[in-house]
Amino acid sequence: MPSISSISTATKFLSLFLLLVHVSTQTLATNPKTNFPKDSLVLGLVHSRTSLLTPKKGYNFISKKRMKAMDQTDGDDNVIEPLREIRDGYLMSLSIGTPPQVVQVYMDTGSDLTWVPCGNLSFDCQDCEEYQNNISGPRLAAFLPTHSSTSIRDTCGSSFCMDIHSSDNPFDPCTIAGCSLASLVKGTCPRPCPSFAYTYGASGVVTGSLTRDVLFTHGNYNNNNNNNKQIPRFCFGCVGATYREPIGIAGFGRGLLSLPFQLGFSHKGFSHCFLPFKFSNNPNFSSPLILGNLAISSKDENLQFTPLLKSPMYPNYYYIGLESITIGNGDNNFRFGVSFKLREIDTKGNGGMLIDSGTTYTHLPEPLYSQLISNLELVIGYPRAKQVELNTGFDLCYKVPCKNNNSSFVDDAQLPSITFHFLNNVSVVLPQGNNFYAMAAPINSTVVKCLLYQSMDGVGDDNDSDDNGPAGIFGSFQQQNIEVVYDLEKERLGFQPMDCVSVAAKQGLHKNVRRNES
Repeated sequence: MPSISSISTATKFLSLFLLLVHVSTQTLATNPKTNFPKDSLVLGLVHSRTSLLTPKKGYNFISKKRMKAMDQTDGDDNVIEPLREIRDGYLMSLSIGTPPQVVQVYMDTGSDLTWVPCGNLSFDCQDCEEYQNNISGPRLAAFLPTHSSTSIRDTCGSSFCMDIHSSDNPFDPCTIAGCSLASLVKGTCPRPCPSFAYTYGASGVVTGSLTRDVLFTHGNYNNNNNNNKQIPRFCFGCVGATYREPIGIAGFGRGLLSLPFQLGFSHKGFSHCFLPFKFSNNPNFSSPLILGNLAISSKDENLQFTPLLKSPMYPNYYYIGLESITIGNGDNNFRFGVSFKLREIDTKGNGGMLIDSGTTYTHLPEPLYSQLISNLELVIGYPRAKQVELNTGFDLCYKVPCKNNNSSFVDDAQLPSITFHFLNNVSVVLPQGNNFYAMAAPINSTVVKCLLYQSMDGVGDDNDSDDNGPAGIFGSFQQQNIEVVYDLEKERLGFQPMDCVSVAAKQGLHKNVRRNES
């Protein structure tokens, strides 16, 4: 859900960076002499952001149900695509059209539509002032359908058109397009799919039309780009106007329009290993993102799997059940349970914990969020940085000793670990750095670190309205240095703490590390 926290107002500053790599069929450690599996796809996620994002208080879940049409004028090869992170989102580069045009989009597990900005001059992003005011690089390119000889508008009778409009009556989009009754029944109406509106959390909206074109994916074997593959008739949103959504999105949800589905990997799954934020703006590193068999196979016994929960209202998103949270480790710890709303989803589709790469920080409902804050206050003895809390909007900031103003010598031993306990006895101890983060460079031998969690502001409480959606959200910041495996064939989600930098280096996703060719 890119509109949560930073995603809807991220800065426009990236230049294109393409990184092509291979992995072996045996392990995540790459041997470039080994043939790449034909049923897998590898992508590299590169951190690149300007500053830590100030949280926006209040996350009111807005389901991504597609609106009715608006009246507007307007697998077999080895494949690797580039992804990089800006502000707090992960970007990938899509090569679309004939000749190919490269457009960068967010990778988002919290939505299913893949869309790109269309028209460099005509693309209109409203309420994007923060994004536009933080430009530190060239403007990201938009897709120009008129410059592609293979670009066509999707027809009203296609399954993608019906999915984007989500009408109770599948004939509605065709009727809006002016199809005859005979063509409706036969499914032969050639009229274009009507324009759509697609909503995101925090009120983000995009409007556009469904377009078909060639999607190019790139294989790389010892720097030889002869394994390129063309995916004809790839369906995506050609968006001309947005509200709080300045960059396109590659939806990794479970819908027909998602990128994994159209690439043929929805029956298997994917995995990612996000690098720590300290590697932001470093073009030499990228985070491993793998689709297909390679993402699921060859996993060691340390991987823990929790079942994916099914939502009758939001079936395209990934939900898991949270049972409890522990602060600290060993004998010095405190474990407290959570509401049943975080453990299960009711018949109306409310509850459960959404796992979302497009949401920056983990969101917890009340009173769980306040309970986490109060228990952390009891065990942390550092002085509070009240002014930083007021300035940033974070609820818990501390002045942590830092010897000689050197960020490598931070004495943060009092900051306890936090463990999430999910269904099926899965305990995920969050790596150091996934809870508290330095707000700025050290000053006077201290550095201010803030807890990067947010409150759902009542979402999921027993007295709330019926249309609340998830009770909590597991954000991308808390997923750093953790291998997260989406095993869609077995309907489960796996976790394993991991040194993602080491994994990236072994896979060849670190430009300055030579791969072992023995």
